[in-house]
Parts: sequence; structure tokens; C-alpha cells
Amino acid sequence: QLQLVESGGGLVQLGGSLRLSCTASGFTLGAYAIGWFRQAPGKERKGVSCITNDGRTNYVDSVKGRFTISRDNAKNTAYLEMNNLKPEDTAAYYCAARRRFGDVCYYSGMDYWGKGTLVTVSS
Repeated sequence: QLQLVESGGGLVQLGGSLRLSCTASGFTLGAYAIGWFRQAPGKERKGVSCITNDGRTNYVDSVKGRFTISRDNAKNTAYLEMNNLKPEDTAAYYCAARRRFGDVCYYSGMDYWGKGTLVTVSS
């Protein structure tokens, strides 16, 4: 079964940190671009960060300097390290993978999606 599974979400206080993981099964992530997305209650899902198959990264302005995306192809896993968390970071976080144009960072055309992990930041 081809799937992505996120983990690492939870409840954290203002200024805290979390590391999200995204593990693929049934396929090899190495050739894929990987994106992290989030959806806050009542809002649409939006891209947060992406990493190409050759390790180039992109971040939306609201998370620059606080979030770090990485990948470990040997573990078939991608990560999103989130520091200095704010209440506005509260959302369900999803990872997704795209094979086509895997060397380019953009937030559409994803082939596989995880089911999400919830991040709640309390003030």
C-alpha cells in the first residue's frame, strides 16, 4: 500500500518546539519533492515548506527562520522541525510527495498525501 504517515504532532506552549516526521511506505521518497502543508480550523490548506529531491528548500514567509525541512532518504522519511511556535501555527499538518518535477519546489500536483497530524500551540 502506497502511503505517507505523519507523526510528531501534539500540544505545545508558546515558544516551544516540535519535530514532525513523514514516512513513506510502498514507494521510495528519494525521487520525490516533498511538501508540508497545514490547515487551520475554518481555513483552506496551504503549503508551508517544501524540499526537492536534491535537497533545495523553500519556506513561506510566516515560518522562515523558525521551521526547517529536511529529508533522510535512507529512512524514507522527511521532517519538519518547528521552533518558536506561535498560536497561529495551530493546524493540522500534512505531508505530500510529488514525483513529477521532483527537483522543483511548488505546492501543487502532489501524488500522495498523508492523513495529517495535529499541532496545537497554547498561549
